[in-house]
Amino acid sequence: MSDIQARPRIQIGAALALGFALRLLFITNAARIAGDTLLYGDIAKNWMQFGVYGFARTATGADPTLIRLPGYPIFLALCFKLFGVDHYTQVMIVQCLIDLATCLLVAGLARRLFGSRAGIAVLWISALCPFTANYVAAPLTEVLTLFCIALAFYGLERWNANGSGWNRWLWIIAAALAYTILLRPEQGLLAAVIVPAMLWLVLRSHGAPGSAPVLAAALCTVLPLVPWTMRNWHTFHVFQPLAPRHATDPGEAVWTGFPRWYRTWAIEFASTERVYWNWDGNPIDIAYIPSRAFDNQEQYNRVAALLSKYNEDSNVTPQLDQSFDSLARERIADDPIRYYVALPVARLLNMLLRPRTEMLSVGLEWWRWGLHPWKTLFAAAYGLLNLAYLVLGGLGLWLWRRSGWAGYSVLAWSMMAFVLLRCALLLTLDNSEPRYTLEFYPLLQVWAGAFFSSIFAEKEA
Repeated sequence: MSDIQARPRIQIGAALALGFALRLLFITNAARIAGDTLLYGDIAKNWMQFGVYGFARTATGADPTLIRLPGYPIFLALCFKLFGVDHYTQVMIVQCLIDLATCLLVAGLARRLFGSRAGIAVLWISALCPFTANYVAAPLTEVLTLFCIALAFYGLERWNANGSGWNRWLWIIAAALAYTILLRPEQGLLAAVIVPAMLWLVLRSHGAPGSAPVLAAALCTVLPLVPWTMRNWHTFHVFQPLAPRHATDPGEAVWTGFPRWYRTWAIEFASTERVYWNWDGNPIDIAYIPSRAFDNQEQYNRVAALLSKYNEDSNVTPQLDQSFDSLARERIADDPIRYYVALPVARLLNMLLRPRTEMLSVGLEWWRWGLHPWKTLFAAAYGLLNLAYLVLGGLGLWLWRRSGWAGYSVLAWSMMAFVLLRCALLLTLDNSEPRYTLEFYPLLQVWAGAFFSSIFAEKEA
């Protein structure tokens, strides 16, 4: 009997140990400290050294900013305080532990919904998932965001199981929702599905008088945004409770013409990195722009002339931006279905299905066999593995539905609502980035628990 009881502990320990080893492998071989990581780090350091939430101006001062929410700079500042400024390896180790905690939350929720054996299986597929594990090697918001998503849904199930009233899980949910909004502005979508689910549960079981705990949690969720909003009003004289869409500080130029033209043809992540991110700062090679960006030779000639002018100093002018805006309007008028439906859906599918190699040394055009055959094979295998997670999660969701939403249906509907709302948001974006769909993975892994539960049930039968 003792061997039977010890077996799950051994499996949990083995899954976590291998998961830790996988994450260390990424940290030692695929660490990425560049781009937004340095931006967040600069904010954290200036906040610590000068008391200014902003970017370094000189060795003795900094300029304030509001282009990033304070959730991740707070995390970095704490890590820098503990381990030393710019010690990003230690930051990644902390993220490794947080990501493993996310795996435990996902597995714990699957266990509560579908049984202990399903929970163990989900722990294995989450601990060994390379797509989420890869991001511990990049000091960015993804690891903490995934943790908050898993904690919020796990907390929702525990809160409901404990009577959906004034219990500790209420405050855990509120803390997860509040912090995730401080990490990324679009994570308000998580609160938009969790809070209504909580309200539905209490109204169904306790009536209107029982809604007080939910209202308190909702208030706590938005409370941290109050000092941030007040600070932005005091510093910049603007009402900005989150972060601006175009990541610009007040007074900075906002270019909309080029992004609009970009949306008339962009699909692949390769275009995001080679074209979209280079606008206003780096040269853009017209060879990287696909033929679908031009409806005729005349449009190609106009774009070539505009890019030639832009590449002289890689600086945007109002005239350049307006010229791209005129091109965009022409193309939208010629084919509005392409602009408003086909391309947004294609970008979303690219974010979902593209091999998740953006953090690895695999070429942007991963499919070009002649340039790098082994990397192409690796990317194809990565793409199939990503597809397997999507199929496994979808199949698990279908089986869960077929079983009558074992557990309770509100949790299932809130999970699906989160995925659908996020997909709707992603349809509005200019650029395709696979990391924007990484938030689906905790839910896919939980749903996969229903699939494993059905397999184990069949074996037992």
